[in-house]
This record gives sequence, C-alpha cells and structure tokens, in this order.
Amino acid sequence: MDEQIKIGKTEFKVTNLDKIYWPDEGYTKGDMIKYYYEIANYMLPYLKNRPESLNRFPNGIKGPSFYQKNVGDTLPKWLKKEKIYSESNDEYINYLVCNDKATLVYMANLGCIEINPWCSTIKYLDKPDYLVIDLDPEDISFDKVIETARAVKEVLDKAKCDGYCKTSGATGLHIYVPLNHKYEYEIAREFAKVIASHVHDLLPGFTSMERSPKKRQKKVYLDYLQNSRGQTLAAPYSLRPKPKATVSTPLEWKELKTKFTPQDFTIKTIQKRLKKKGDLFKGVLGKGVNVEKCLKNLNS
Repeated sequence: MDEQIKIGKTEFKVTNLDKIYWPDEGYTKGDMIKYYYEIANYMLPYLKNRPESLNRFPNGIKGPSFYQKNVGDTLPKWLKKEKIYSESNDEYINYLVCNDKATLVYMANLGCIEINPWCSTIKYLDKPDYLVIDLDPEDISFDKVIETARAVKEVLDKAKCDGYCKTSGATGLHIYVPLNHKYEYEIAREFAKVIASHVHDLLPGFTSMERSPKKRQKKVYLDYLQNSRGQTLAAPYSLRPKPKATVSTPLEWKELKTKFTPQDFTIKTIQKRLKKKGDLFKGVLGKGVNVEKCLKNLNS
C-alpha cells in the first residue's frame, strides 16, 4: 500500500506501508513512519544540520540491511544535502541532512529504522557538540552495564562535568558530555579516554578498554573511540532494529537505581514517557563543559 502525503509544503509518496518490519510484533513500515512523524519535534534538535549515515532495512529487521552515506544526486531537490570530502575514499560524498519533519519521514520511507547523525554539524565538522562513551556489554548482564554507568556518573561528578545517559535501544547505555563545538574530535576522544580509564580503575573486574571482542568476553566495553569525525550512534529517540521496536531513550540518573531494561522503552511506550518527563536530553546541546577545568578537578 502506497500513499501520497503532504508535510508542510512538501508532498511526496510513502510506499509499502503494510510491509511487516517487526514480524514478531506485527509492526509495519507504516507504523514506523507514523512513529517518526509523531516523534519529530523531540528528535529534530539532535539531527539538525548534521550529516546522516543512512542505515537501511528495506525488508524490516530480519531482512538484509546496508549503510548508505553517499545519496548522490538522485534524491528530490527539496532534500538538503551536504558535500563533504572523505579522506578514506579520496572523494566527495553527498550526505543527507535532516532539518525537518518531511526529511525524517522520507528517511523512514527509505527503510531507515535507525537514525544515525554525526556528532558535529556541517558548520563545525571537526568540532563535535558532545562526546560519547558507549557502554557495550559482551556476554554480561545488563545489571553490570547499569553499575558501570553509575561509575561513569561518579567520575563525572568528581570532574564537575555534566553528563546525560540514554539507552542504546539494544543492550547497552550511551553517556554524552556536552562540548558545544569548542574542541576538535581528538581532544574529545582523549577526554573520553580519561573518563573511561577512571571508570575502569573503579571497576577493573568487569569493565574493559580492549577493542577486540575476544579480549573482553564477559566485560562491559568502555568504548571512547566513537569520538571521531564521521562516527555515528543511534540518535536520541531513534528506533532500533531489535525485537519490540525498542527506542534509544534518555534517562534520569536516578533511574539507574531502579530495575529496568532497554526493552522497557519501545515504540508503544515512549510517548507516554515523554508526556510525563519531557525531553531529558536537552542539556546535551547546551553550553558545553570546560575540558581543562574538568581534567584539573579529576586530578586534584
């Protein structure tokens, strides 16, 4: 089933709305498109003016998927694109930029279950708005991920450093520190490494900074290497191609003292939560921390 829709002044066709995307739950592509239409006002601040890496699942979560960075010149002219030079490919790549609800819905229509923006905007490509520490468990319980996140909070508190936590929507947690494009990626990455090192010192038994999965079995990986130009993570409020149609959901730090799993936050539960708590992630796009002062506090 296809449908011609109009969002603002933009009109386009959405296709295969009845195609099943989550077989176990019976959720369709149309359900996904409706979700992104309804969540757009919360989500767009974290997408605006950022290059997008398109993670496309044209046949749902159990079908083949592929990443697409270069959208070429074939997309409708109303979509915003940004030409960015890629050193690894030695060529310019046309990235899609999502600044409005119509573009977000268009991306969903392409089969983008997951929305993956850069950490930096097209105006400051080399200076991220935030750093990220990805707590990624390797065959270890989610309780240990929560314990690790609490340790990150302990380190951030000592550094007098703002931090914001969200579920990955899969098995881990993401912790963001606002930087407000004041520092280049290398500094962001090194600061993230310092934070991760302090956390590992607090919890040496079940955390790891080893990149190889074989070397971090039954550990929570403290991944600070996401802080590089062009690296992406699922955006706040992004769906994930996982059972139940989980959503990458911002948390209050006090929620880490309660029993929950990432599977509690789904396409069916997120709107009720937002009505109750609002957008808990706003501070990520705030004025940003002073890295030098934070490091001094950590070393005092």
